[in-house]
Amino acid sequence: MARVLFAGGTFITMDERRPVVEGYMSVADGRIEWIGPERPTGEFDEIVDGRGKWFLPGLVNTHSHAAMSLLRGYGDDMELGEWLEKKMWPAEARFTGDDVYWGTLLAIVEMLKSGTTCFADMYDQMDRVAEAVAESGIRAALARGVIGLCPPEVQRAKLDDAVRFARQWNGAADGRITTMLAPHAPYTCPPEYIERIVEAAHELDLPVHIHLSETRREVEEHERKYGLRPVEHMARIGLFSRPCLAAHAVHLTDKEIETLAQYGVHVSHNPGSNLKLASGFARLADLLRAGVTVGLGTDGAASNNNLDMFEEIRLAALIAKATTGDATAVGAFQALRLGTVDGARALWLDDVGKLAPGMKADIIAVDAEQPHFYPRSDVVSHLVYAASGADVTDVWIDGQAVVRGRMCVRLDEERIRAEAEARFARLTGASKG
Repeated sequence: MARVLFAGGTFITMDERRPVVEGYMSVADGRIEWIGPERPTGEFDEIVDGRGKWFLPGLVNTHSHAAMSLLRGYGDDMELGEWLEKKMWPAEARFTGDDVYWGTLLAIVEMLKSGTTCFADMYDQMDRVAEAVAESGIRAALARGVIGLCPPEVQRAKLDDAVRFARQWNGAADGRITTMLAPHAPYTCPPEYIERIVEAAHELDLPVHIHLSETRREVEEHERKYGLRPVEHMARIGLFSRPCLAAHAVHLTDKEIETLAQYGVHVSHNPGSNLKLASGFARLADLLRAGVTVGLGTDGAASNNNLDMFEEIRLAALIAKATTGDATAVGAFQALRLGTVDGARALWLDDVGKLAPGMKADIIAVDAEQPHFYPRSDVVSHLVYAASGADVTDVWIDGQAVVRGRMCVRLDEERIRAEAEARFARLTGASKG
C-alpha cells in the first residue's frame, strides 16, 4: 500500500492536548504514522499538497436508513406515526433488493462527498447494503432491522436472517464492515421478541441497535401498555445486557439518563430528524454530563432531508444552547467530537475518529479558501458554525482516496442519480415534471 505525505496543511486532530497542528502527516498501510510540524523522513509514493486545506478525521454518522434516500421529499411535513403508516411503510413494502442497493449508493455518494467516512445503518435486505458499502470504499456498522409485528413464523425467519447477515458480513470488506443486531423499536417488537434478539446478540457477541423513546406519544403508549416507560422496561428485559446503541433517546427523565449511563448505553443524537418530525429536543447536555457516550446521526434522508453531518454538528451545538439557556452547554470542540471520535466510540470503533499515529487513515479535506472561513479567527469554530458538506474536496478511507476534487473515485455518480430517479417513479407512481 502506498505511503502518502500530506504536506503544508492544517490538521484538526481531535486531541484535546493539541487540537490543531500545522505541518505534516504521513500515512502508510492504511494508518496514520506521523503528524507534526516537522517533515517525516523517508520516501513517499504520493505527496498531497495541503496548502489552503483543513484536514480532519472523517465524520461518523451513527444512525441512518441509507436506502430511504429514494424517498427523499416524499411525505414531508407530517407527524411521525402518520408519516410512517401512510407514506414510508407502503412505499418501502415495494422495495426490491435492487432498490435498496441503488438507494444505498445514492446515500453513500452524498455522505462521502460531504465528509462522512463511516455510517451505521439499520434496514431490510441488508446484503445489498453491504454490497454497496464494499464497492464504494466507505466504512459501516450494519444491522438488519427487525420489526416483530408479525406471526411467530415470520418473526423467526426475520431473526434468522438478521443472525445470518451479522455472522456473514462482520469484518468483511477488508474490515470496513462491522455488524449489529437491531430490534427496530419497543413499539414494533414485543418484549419477548426483543429478549430473543438479545439472546442471539450474546451468542454472536455483537451489539444491539434500537430506536428508543423517540416521541412523547410513543413513550406514553408504552407506559399505558406495559406500565413502564421504555428505558426501564428495556433494562428489565435485559436489552442493556449487551452493548447497546439507542437512536434518538429524546424523551428521557433524569432517572432514565442515569439508567443509560449505568448500563453504558450509547446514544445516537439525531437533531435534524428530531426537528423535522417534531419529535422534540433530546437532552444532549444532560446526557453528556452523566457520562453517556453520544454520537450524531442524520436518520434517513426521508426525514432530514440531507445526510450532511456538518449540519448535524452545528444543530447539536445550537439546540443544546437554546434548550438549556446556557451558551456554554456544548462548545464547538465538543460538538466536533460528537461528529468524529465520539461517534466512532458510539459504534465501538476505537481506532477511528482522530488524526493520530496508529489511527485508521479516514481523513477529509476541507477547502479553507472560502469567504465564510475568513477571518482566520478559530478553525474549530469555523468548522462547526460556518462549514457545510459542500466545503469537502477530498476523502480518504483506510488511506485510499475515495473522493478527489469533489468527485467519487469508485462510483458512477451519473448512473446512480439516474437509477434513483427511475426507482422513485416506480415506487411512488410519481411522474417526471
